[in-house]
Amino acid sequence: MPRLDHRTSTVTGQRARRALMLASMLTCVSLSVPAFAADAPAPAPVPAPEPDPAGEQKPDIVVQGSLGALPLKDVGSVFGFNKTLVETPRSASTVSKEQMERFGITQIYDLVSQAPGTFTSSFFGTGGALDIRGAPSDVYYRGMLRLDNPGNYSTPIGAADRIDIVRGPASVIYGPSKIGGYMNFVPKTARAANGTYAPEAKGDIQLDLGSWGRKVLKASVTGPGKVGGHEFGYSLYGELEDSGSYYRNVFTHNALFSAAFDTDITPNLLAEFGGTFQQYHSVQNSGWNRVTQDLIDNGTYITGQGTSLDTNGDGKISREEAYAANGGNGLGWFGSFNCGGGTATAAGYTAACFRGAKDFNLVNPGTTHLSMRDTLTGPNDKLNNTQKTAYFDLTWKGGGDLKIKNQLFYDGGINLNENAYGFAQAFNSYVIEDKIVASDSFDTPFAKISLQLSPSLRYTHFDFADDYGVELWNRPDITVGFNAQSTRLLSTQSGNDYSDYVRGHYSDFGMAGLVDIDSKVGLDLIAGARYDTVHAVSTALLGKYDPTNIAGNVGAGYGSTGTATAKGTQGGWSWNTSLSYKSPIGLIPYITVSRQQTVVAGEGSELYLSNILSGNVLGESNLLEGGVKGEFLNKKLYAAVSVYKQKRTQAGAESSLTNQILQTKGVEAEVRWSVDKHLLVTGSYTHMNVINIGALTAGSYFNYFGAADFPGVNPALTFGGSQFGLVPITKANANRPGEPKNVVSATATYAFDNGIAFTGDVTHVDSVFLSYSNTVKLPAYWLLNLGASYTTGSWMLRVGMKNVNNARYFRAGGQDLFGADIVLPQLPRSWQASLKYKF
Repeated sequence: MPRLDHRTSTVTGQRARRALMLASMLTCVSLSVPAFAADAPAPAPVPAPEPDPAGEQKPDIVVQGSLGALPLKDVGSVFGFNKTLVETPRSASTVSKEQMERFGITQIYDLVSQAPGTFTSSFFGTGGALDIRGAPSDVYYRGMLRLDNPGNYSTPIGAADRIDIVRGPASVIYGPSKIGGYMNFVPKTARAANGTYAPEAKGDIQLDLGSWGRKVLKASVTGPGKVGGHEFGYSLYGELEDSGSYYRNVFTHNALFSAAFDTDITPNLLAEFGGTFQQYHSVQNSGWNRVTQDLIDNGTYITGQGTSLDTNGDGKISREEAYAANGGNGLGWFGSFNCGGGTATAAGYTAACFRGAKDFNLVNPGTTHLSMRDTLTGPNDKLNNTQKTAYFDLTWKGGGDLKIKNQLFYDGGINLNENAYGFAQAFNSYVIEDKIVASDSFDTPFAKISLQLSPSLRYTHFDFADDYGVELWNRPDITVGFNAQSTRLLSTQSGNDYSDYVRGHYSDFGMAGLVDIDSKVGLDLIAGARYDTVHAVSTALLGKYDPTNIAGNVGAGYGSTGTATAKGTQGGWSWNTSLSYKSPIGLIPYITVSRQQTVVAGEGSELYLSNILSGNVLGESNLLEGGVKGEFLNKKLYAAVSVYKQKRTQAGAESSLTNQILQTKGVEAEVRWSVDKHLLVTGSYTHMNVINIGALTAGSYFNYFGAADFPGVNPALTFGGSQFGLVPITKANANRPGEPKNVVSATATYAFDNGIAFTGDVTHVDSVFLSYSNTVKLPAYWLLNLGASYTTGSWMLRVGMKNVNNARYFRAGGQDLFGADIVLPQLPRSWQASLKYKF
C-alpha cells in the first residue's frame, strides 16, 4: 500500500517620539538582555517588525526583559491586518529570536515548550514540519506557502527573526492550507523599526558545540549600502553544520545561506527581495523495529536473521526475489488473502500460517538488550535535499492608507531519500506564486474599516518517484546490521520497479477579499472569502513501474508501457468570520468560524491520477474556535485560552502520512509574564482529542501489523517479512496514535545585571498508544532542560543541558501506517554550548 504518504496600542505625536527614543536607549537592556549585557558598547536598533501585506510598519512597544515573547508587535501572519496577537481572534503564538537563543532552541521539536498545541511525532527522525493540533502542518515563508516538507529536510530556524505558530487554517488571503495550522518563518530584515536603514553594518559570528560531535558555525551581518548613490539595506546569514549523532549511522551535513535586501525605489515604492539556499545531507531515522511492549519497557529485543533470498548474489533483495519468497506468495501478505481465516485483519494470521511460510521465520532467534543508539539506519542510507527559496516584493503606497503589494515567490526542492529496509524517494518539485494584495482603510463615525483584495496565481510542478512496495521493517536485525538477508535493492538504484513515477503540474487561481470592521465600542468583525480553481495534470510513466503495482497505484486498464495521463479542474470556497470584543477590563473574548480548502498532495507535492479523476484534489475542513485573551500589568502579562473543534468535511482522498482525514477537539492555554526586567516566565497547556474520522466512518484502516497484533504467536515467526491488513476501527481506538491528549509545559529565565542569565523549561507528556491497534503503549514522561549564559562586552557564552533528568522516552514515527513496527527512542541527557561575538 502507498506510503500515503496578529494593534499594538499605537503611540502618536510626542508619545511616538518618546517611545522611539526610549526603545533605542533600552534595547540592549530589554530585547538584547538574553544575549548581551546592559553595558554592551552600543545599543542595537529595535528589530524591524514583519512588513504587513500592505508594507506598513509601526513603532514597537518594548518591555524590558521580555525576550520579545510578549505579543506587543503587529503581526500580519494570521489575517494580514496590523494587529497584535492579543487583538487577533485566533489561537496563535510567536517565538522570537531572543527566546530561541536564550533557551537554546535548535530544531522545531524544541518549540513544544514554547507554544501550546505543537507536540510533534517523529517523521522518520527528520524535523520538517510541526504537528499542530494533532495534524501535519504547513510551513510559510514571509506569509507565502512553501512546498510540503513532512520530513524531506530539517527546516532551518537559525535564519528566522521570529517564528509565528498559528493554530488552525490560514487566512483566505494566504490560499488553501491544512486544517491543523502552520508555522510562518519571518527572516531577518534589513530595516530598523522606524523603517530606515541601519546607520552602520553590524553582525555576529557564533560557534555551537554539543554532544556527539555537534558542530555548527553561524554568522550574520546587517547594514546599509549604496549603489550609484541609491540607498539600500541588507541582511545576510550563513550557517554550516557538520555533526554526528547519538544514533549510529546518523549524521547531519547542512549548509544554509540567507539574504534579504530592501530599497526605496521612489518615496512611494518599496522593493524587498532575497531568499535562502539550503543543502542538507543526512538520513531518515525510523528508530527501533521489532517493537513489543517488552522492548519499550525493558529494552528486550528479539534477535535473529532472515532467510537467504538473494539468489543472484548481488547482496540485496530485489522485488522479484522478495516476490518469490514463501513459495511465490512473497514477503508481504494482506490479511487472509494468502493465509486463510476468512478475514483481512490480523485475525487472519495464525501460528500455523507463519510456520507454513518459512521466509517469515527468523533463523536462530534469541533476545538481547538493545541500546537506544542502535536504530534502523544503514551505513549507506541517504537523505539529500537541496532547497532554493526566493522572493521579490514591490509595495506601492498611494494617498491615505492605500497600498498595493505584489509578492513573487519561488520554492524548489531536489530530493533523494534511500533506506536499506526498503523505501526510496526521489523528486524535483518547485512552486511559483504571484500574489497581489491591495489594501486600504478609512475611518467612519462608528468604526475603522480596513479592506484587502487579493488575486493570486500559484503554479506547482512535480517530478516524483518512490519505492515502497517491499518495506521490510522487521527483517533487519539491528544488532547485526544490514546484510544480504535484509538489504533491499531500491528502485532509485536499479532504475525500475517503482511504486509510483509521476510527472505533472497544477495551477491554482484564487481570488480573496477580507474586511476588518473595528468599531469604536470595542466590537471587531473580521470576515473574508476566497474561491480557488485548481487545474491539475499528472502523467504516470508506466514503464518505470513494477508491473504488479500499476493496477493498484495507477489504475486498471493502462497496460505496462507508455504513459497514462489524468487532467481535471476543481474549485472550492474558503471563508472566515471572526468576532471579538475589547472589554473595559482588558479581556478580549472572540469566536471564529471558518471553512478551508487544502490541496491533498504527497510528500513531494505530487498529485496522483486517481485523485484527479475522482475530483479529490481539494479537501475541505471546518473550524469552530472560541477563546479569551488579555494583557495586564501594563502589558507585561499576557494570557489566552481557546476551545476549538476542527474537522475534515470533504474526505474523498487523503495522504495518510501528510494529510489525514481528522477531527480534533481541544483546549489550549498560554500565559507569558515579564515579571520585571530580569524575570520572564511562561506556561502552556494542551488538551486535544484527535480522531481519524475517515477510518472511523469506514470501520477499518489499512496498517502494517506488528508482533503485538498476533497474540499467542511467537514474534520470531513473523519478523522475516511484513504483514499488513485492516485494523478494525471503533470509537475506542479511533484516536490518532502518537498524539498525547495532554501536554503541559513551563519556562523561566532570569537575567542578572552582571551579564549572567539562567533558563529552565519543563514539559510533561501523556502516555500514548503506538498504533491504531492499541497494543503497545509509550510511557508518559517529564522532560527538563536547563541553561546558563554569560555576556561581557561583545561576547556571549551559553551552555545548556537537555533532558537533565535523563528521561527514557519515545516518539511514534509514521504511526498512521507503521506504528506497530517502528518507534524512535529519544535522546538521553546531552549538552550544548554556544560562543558568540557581536561586532
